[in-house]
Amino acid sequence: MKKKVMYSLFLVLFSLFLLAGCKKNVGTSEDNAVVDEENQTEEISYDYTFGFTCIDMSNPYYDTLEKSIETELEKVGCSLMTRDPALNVETQIQQIQEMIDAGVDAVFLCPVDWEAIQPAIDALNEAEIPIINIDTQIKDVESITAYVGSDNKNAGYVCGENLIELKPDGGKVVILESPSMNSVNERITGFEEAIAGKGFEIVARYDTKGDLEQSRQAMEEILAQYSDIDAVMCGNDQSALGALVSLGVAQRDDILIYGVDGSPDLKKELAKSNTAIAGTGAQSPINEGKDAVKVGLAILNGEDYEKNTYEPTFFINKDNVKMYGTDGWQ
Repeated sequence: MKKKVMYSLFLVLFSLFLLAGCKKNVGTSEDNAVVDEENQTEEISYDYTFGFTCIDMSNPYYDTLEKSIETELEKVGCSLMTRDPALNVETQIQQIQEMIDAGVDAVFLCPVDWEAIQPAIDALNEAEIPIINIDTQIKDVESITAYVGSDNKNAGYVCGENLIELKPDGGKVVILESPSMNSVNERITGFEEAIAGKGFEIVARYDTKGDLEQSRQAMEEILAQYSDIDAVMCGNDQSALGALVSLGVAQRDDILIYGVDGSPDLKKELAKSNTAIAGTGAQSPINEGKDAVKVGLAILNGEDYEKNTYEPTFFINKDNVKMYGTDGWQ
């Protein structure tokens, strides 16, 4: 009897061993997993095609913004038709007409010229194609569907605040701007409001269209005309980097340079111990792109959306640049 009990116990243990050996993930979350079809969420997928056209795709900010938008759209099965106007508003108007002819469902637009772009805006509205205006607003804000951009005025204001700290007695300032780009206009306005009544004099203003090479040339001309300059306020980081080149050639390390964007290239300059770059009013093209896609999808799906979305801006200088990193965008 004892032998039969022992033999039976052996058979039971052996059977359990065989069963365990057949299971690939014993003791894990996959062990005895039960598929609950009712709790499974179906992957969201749309079939929209968006157009994308921004001032100048050689600008790292717009390149990163485009990639952020494209990444978010691909997650939900949408596609992006990108065109580069390369600082030419007539080219941009033509490209938008091509998008209309191609049958895009909506357009992400950052205008080369905030006023001259209006014919393309009218054409999009006539075709009943939603317009998500990004980064720099157009003049007639009532003719767009929604706007997603940064708090540009604050981006310039924080640069002005820092200049006051570094130059409490005031000084002479040069501005590299771009009157056709409203985002730059707002940044310069914020900067000028910050330094108003603090002993600063703006001795020169140049329209460099946010372009590095045009800014380099402008700064070269400025240095030939004005020897007594304390600071340069630039509409974006590309302009700041262009000005930096000319200051380096002229061996002028006594002039402070401010930009707006928070680009990796400018942050790398800030990380150096001996740079003329004082700081930048930083923004995030990655977050701007994500929010632009949210708004665009909400519009096409007939859902509620914010008419105006403003991303926060903040100041980055040598004291905090390590916190934000220099290898990518914040």
